[in-house]
Amino acid sequence: MKALIQRVSKASVSVDGEVISSIGTGLCVLIGIKRDDGVADMKYIIRKILNAKIFEDDKGKKWNASVKDKKYEILCISQFTLYYVLKGNKLSFHRAMPAQESEIFYMNFITELREQYVPELIKDGKFGAKMEVSIQNSGPVTLEIVSQKTSDSNVENEETSD
Repeated sequence: MKALIQRVSKASVSVDGEVISSIGTGLCVLIGIKRDDGVADMKYIIRKILNAKIFEDDKGKKWNASVKDKKYEILCISQFTLYYVLKGNKLSFHRAMPAQESEIFYMNFITELREQYVPELIKDGKFGAKMEVSIQNSGPVTLEIVSQKTSDSNVENEETSD
């Protein structure tokens, strides 16, 4: 599982020209689900989204507060293209979980995220729809979190750190 986390001043998602979800200050998170992802991957990604210290704290100290600490909003958008493979110049998405399975997994992810945070602060797009996403980045700050240990993981000491 992969999360592309962006710190935002505001973000919204539209389907067929109509805004279906929007947030103020918080995180816009693009969620990629891999074929073999499971509950452990989901819980890991949720923990990182909620606890990554990417905001200033109340005393102005940078990189010292999480979205959870600040009680900010989160906009989640399913994005199968995060699991692309380039074959020459052609894109392949064979590493992504198939749509029917992925939709169930994604909805379970949103449910679990709401259970671990404040439900009304979690917004999402429309699974499988052609969406337009408007993001006003703050910073900009963008993090890529990958749940399974890979050679390109950006997280050190995963067992001991939050």
